[in-house]
Amino acid sequence: MSAHCQLTGRKPGFGNAISHSHRRTPRRFDPNIQSKRYWLPSEGRNVRLTLSAKGIKTVDRIGIEQAVALIRARGGKV
Repeated sequence: MSAHCQLTGRKPGFGNAISHSHRRTPRRFDPNIQSKRYWLPSEGRNVRLTLSAKGIKTVDRIGIEQAVALIRARGGKV
């Protein structure tokens, strides 16, 4: 599963890990990605979305129908 949110578009950030001796090595900051299944009443089926924690809260707030419409408007597959 790629570290990418289908709804918010969050992707990994990149930076440096700094040790105690202040050496810098590259590192990756991954978003909190979860795979979540929702019931989509308009289509009568379940959809599995790859969402960040903020994306899950957004779906709870706006509803699954509107969230799927936003994903599809951006060209995403549901």
